[in-house]
Amino acid sequence: MLTRRIIPCLDVKDGRVVKGVRFVELRDAGDPVEQARAYGRAGADEVCFLDISASLEKRGTLVALVERVARELAIPFAVGGGVRTVADAEALLRAGADKVSLNTAALADPALLTGVARLTGSQSALVAIDAKRRPDGSYEVYSHGGTRPTGRDAVAWAREAVDRGAGEILLTSIDRDGTGAGFELELTSAIARAVPVPVIASGGAGTPGHFADAFGAGASAALAATVFHFGSLSVASVKEACAGRGFPMRWPLEDVA
Repeated sequence: MLTRRIIPCLDVKDGRVVKGVRFVELRDAGDPVEQARAYGRAGADEVCFLDISASLEKRGTLVALVERVARELAIPFAVGGGVRTVADAEALLRAGADKVSLNTAALADPALLTGVARLTGSQSALVAIDAKRRPDGSYEVYSHGGTRPTGRDAVAWAREAVDRGAGEILLTSIDRDGTGAGFELELTSAIARAVPVPVIASGGAGTPGHFADAFGAGASAALAATVFHFGSLSVASVKEACAGRGFPMRWPLEDVA
């Protein structure tokens, strides 16, 4: 079995890490450089940095801040938010990102995924899918930081994105985001069954068992913010619980304090 990954997420607005519930009611969660350093030491497998207001504000990602965060990390680092062109993606990769997350711009121009994948390989092209459940049980994709419905079906878009060159999917349930109620397992399972690339489950983590549940639903990695930022869970406790459920984890942790 492949080693599963635990990924803390830095949602950044105005240069600070923030976290809310269902993409709203944001509260401050610290300095992104300090947070990245701490998570690297705590045994995180990757760190994800999302500039959550870049698309809404029609600007690029904060490249200088990305560069500062990258200097603190010796683990893979994914960056997204406001990436509109291949040149934007290339600038982030040069600043130290290992992967570039594409959402709103890729929905508008799916060929962007192909262009980014050509830079350093499909592993660097991460498509972020923010989805909400419809009354009929299907899931609709939302753009612009989860504020605009697109009419696209999440499973169909996941397949297309992979066909276009995406090497990984960051899948967020808007309904579960920040609630602590657990990942949206039906959504996770549907996407994981539909595509041949790794799926990162996001939105809803509240207990260590929720991460194991996501892996059981087919996720290769699970991402969380609230539970890590505000100290209700540690990376170590999550890994111990997942290992206890039979999912391989990366050990040892450098620092579990």
